[in-house]
Amino acid sequence: MKRRHILAAAAAAALSLASTAFAQAGGKPVRIVTSFSPGGPVDFVARTLAEQLGRELKRTVIVDNRPGANGALGALETLRAEADGSAIWITSVGAAAVNPSLVEKSPYDTQRDFAPVSLVANNLEVLVVGAKDPAADAAEFVKTAKASKESTPMASSGSGSIPHLALIQLEEATGAHFLHVPYKGMAPAFTDLMGGQVKGVFADVAAIMPHVQGGRLKAIGIAASKRHPSLPQVKTFDEQGIKAVDTNNWYALFVSAKTAPAVVQELNKAVRSAIANPDVSARLLRGGAEPKTSTPQELAALLKADTAKWAALIKSRNIKAE
Repeated sequence: MKRRHILAAAAAAALSLASTAFAQAGGKPVRIVTSFSPGGPVDFVARTLAEQLGRELKRTVIVDNRPGANGALGALETLRAEADGSAIWITSVGAAAVNPSLVEKSPYDTQRDFAPVSLVANNLEVLVVGAKDPAADAAEFVKTAKASKESTPMASSGSGSIPHLALIQLEEATGAHFLHVPYKGMAPAFTDLMGGQVKGVFADVAAIMPHVQGGRLKAIGIAASKRHPSLPQVKTFDEQGIKAVDTNNWYALFVSAKTAPAVVQELNKAVRSAIANPDVSARLLRGGAEPKTSTPQELAALLKADTAKWAALIKSRNIKAE
């Protein structure tokens, strides 16, 4: 019995030392490493979070953009860094839960190589069409597509991307025939959608908001179980009688799996406090990202479930990364 108490006390002391060491390492900046380019939705969330997170940690927090290789560059940069909590990977569900099944010989396994810190945002997918498209909602859009003798051309930000997987969900749920047109990113997809070369695209709410607010695109369906607070007038697919189109392109923070658990807990506490800040939450919502935090355990469970879900769809349709 005494030995058990001694071991527990020793473990608690070790955790306390690790936590104290992290808190006192004020001279070393914390990097939020993002796998995406400046100006995009993930970068927006990272930069919105960084300043307040720095206040919570009492350390300088900077955003380090490492785009490329379907998210692998950002992941590997985080793993190369010292496992002391000073390098935090911010990623969307794609690089975290989709890539391990999509990319042959992926250089990392998120569940094995990373420790979950916290969710930071739910970033739901929304189906958008051109502003002049006659469809009032997704149900009407699908009805028109099914009546067409030709497959309806639909854009995505790349083969195996979340917008592509959402499109497959819509196709399987409705029996409509779509012609998948992959682009290298969402910007050229939006350009061709507004130009009439394609008929629609799934995209993050944060990405479509400026175009919807500017009257260039029209949102017709939310791929989630409930409506988005930034688009309260847009019905979910389920509300429109279309089942099983439910895609959450969540954003979350991870550190190397070698990071001390006490440091992970310190980071989780700081992230949750930063997201709860009214100014931070309001700014995220204005940009289309729904603020959302979690415990490390909740994020681990979500990662496991989504990895299995997307792996099954990728395998069934034999989807390969470009």
